Amino acid sequence: MKLIIQIPCYNEEATLGTALRALPRDVPGFDVVEWLIIDDGSQDDTVRVAREHGVEHIVRFTRNQGLAAAFLTGLDAAIAAGADVIVNTDADNQYDATHIPALTAPILSGKADMVIGARPIQSIEHFSGVKKRLQSLGSWVVRVASNTDVPDAPSGFRAMSRKAAMELHVFNEYTYTLETIIQAGQKRLAVMSIPVSVNADLRPSRLVRSIPSYLWRSLLVICRIFITYKPFAVFTVAGLVAWSAGMLLSLRFLYFYLTGDGAGHVQSVILAALLLGMGFFLVVAGLIADLISVNRKLLERVDYRLRRMELRERSQLDNPPALSSRRGQSLASSYRAD
Repeated sequence: MKLIIQIPCYNEEATLGTALRALPRDVPGFDVVEWLIIDDGSQDDTVRVAREHGVEHIVRFTRNQGLAAAFLTGLDAAIAAGADVIVNTDADNQYDATHIPALTAPILSGKADMVIGARPIQSIEHFSGVKKRLQSLGSWVVRVASNTDVPDAPSGFRAMSRKAAMELHVFNEYTYTLETIIQAGQKRLAVMSIPVSVNADLRPSRLVRSIPSYLWRSLLVICRIFITYKPFAVFTVAGLVAWSAGMLLSLRFLYFYLTGDGAGHVQSVILAALLLGMGFFLVVAGLIADLISVNRKLLERVDYRLRRMELRERSQLDNPPALSSRRGQSLASSYRAD
């Protein structure tokens, strides 16, 4: 069994060494533990620090691609390197690495496909009150959309089985944390959460440059998550709200018309017609979006099967079948299924 611990990095020269020194080289249940960093277009000596600390795998972008792209690229590289389990952590040493055995244990025992490290949000001193409330809001949205019970959805400290890593996709460029949990829930993967502790703050968060910016981007991510994974519900609710408002205006005009006071209420009729039409087309849009989401799920399933085939082919190339002396030119080969 091989464990690969990956760290997305962007100009992390000052903190990466501290994070790497805290990582374990021996984890119960694994024969091999290797490290991987994703250099997201760093302009400092992040790669040099990684090499000095014995990182086995380094993936480099020529320019900054964003955290979500770095995370997914790291998963691909870890799978290609033969990882059975992948742990993702941060380069600023935010998470206590001593919890890695606890993160991976449910995956090794077959109880979970993904395990999220839940931070003690309310007791973290450098988190502002607004950020704590936003963390709680984001986690609630994820629980509703994914049918999971994850108290700290924005946490980047997580472990994944190879199967889970091969099934994950991220569509937004801001962060991967919320969307990957929702995808796991939608795909019926087993998602667990365990409490973890955090270390002292070494640098300001790269995602939270300002509270208004973080709030706006988080709201956009949440809205996009709902539209992407719950399209029929979103458009149908919006359509019913518009249709109901139009129906109320229609009944209002009908009341005035039947009581002989219909003159002067033509604007209500026009607005009612617009709202009724809007409601109808929103529901139709929800049906179309739902059909599109079905196609997306089918494409994700195809992508997962292709990735499994590529993994098997790579495994066979790394371990070529031997000639059988008893059967002349016959070949014997085998592979381990996920």
